[in-house]
Amino acid sequence: MTKTAASTGIPLPDGAKRIAPGLVLASLGAIAFSGKAIIVKLAYRHGVDAVTLIMLRMLFALPLFALMAWWAGRGKPALSFRDWLGVIGLGFSGYYLASFLDFAGLAYISASFERLILYLNPTLVLFFGWVLYRRRVTRPQLIGMVISYAGVLLVFGHELLAGESKGGGLAAAWGAFLVFLSAVSYAGYLVYSGEFVQRLGSLRLVGLATTVACLFCLAQFALLRPLDAALQVAPEVIWLSVLNATLCTAVPVLMVMMAIERIGPAIAAQTGMIGPLSTILMGVVILGEPFTAWIAAGTALVIAGIFVFTRKGR
Repeated sequence: MTKTAASTGIPLPDGAKRIAPGLVLASLGAIAFSGKAIIVKLAYRHGVDAVTLIMLRMLFALPLFALMAWWAGRGKPALSFRDWLGVIGLGFSGYYLASFLDFAGLAYISASFERLILYLNPTLVLFFGWVLYRRRVTRPQLIGMVISYAGVLLVFGHELLAGESKGGGLAAAWGAFLVFLSAVSYAGYLVYSGEFVQRLGSLRLVGLATTVACLFCLAQFALLRPLDAALQVAPEVIWLSVLNATLCTAVPVLMVMMAIERIGPAIAAQTGMIGPLSTILMGVVILGEPFTAWIAAGTALVIAGIFVFTRKGR
């Protein structure tokens, strides 16, 4: 059974009609996620630090994630003590620590380079699976990893030697290290979350874990900064944080999850390759970051490597 497109007269299969909304959701979610780095870089121009900035983001996101957790948990059994321990651990690793390290690293490196490093996440998940569970690594996966890391090292070497990042080459190394640790932290979350996703459901787990992360960020700010520090930031930082909490945090989480329901995680992951490209484009247009042949070559290698890794490594 087919339906004819009014504008072209070309018949569209039912399968395509079902896939199209999922592809749109996955693409929009990837683009919205990638906007986070742009907003963080814009906020840093107003003199705010990472501790305050991530607190503001999580403060505005907290009601949204708490509502998500409540909605997904309606009519479900209460969490056991073991479940709560798991949620707290996953929230700390996957959303608090990973986010804070990412925010801190963005103070030293470009948004484009940050996105390339974070895009190595599937390779880190594979590495953890091999170390912890002795899962087999295939030849295509190894090839994809080599290609992707070559792309990141290409861009890293250029930034290190050129000293174009804030503070020069050593600062670029420190920023890249922080962002890589962020990717490691989030990979740990992905590896250990499988069991809890099966028991609690993905939406409920994300809502609870992110709510926990929000509380960690608020507690960190209360311990490290005077409470009135949040009132002393520029007005631009406030509205940028609201935008980050909604359009680049809560909304893309829902979009990607809705996309996975429609097209599955494999296709959603492939569609997510638009993320680095959109970050680079927004970095050039909005932040005025240079688009060099080094960045172009590194991005092409990273995307090609992840494509090989995810398509052939299953």
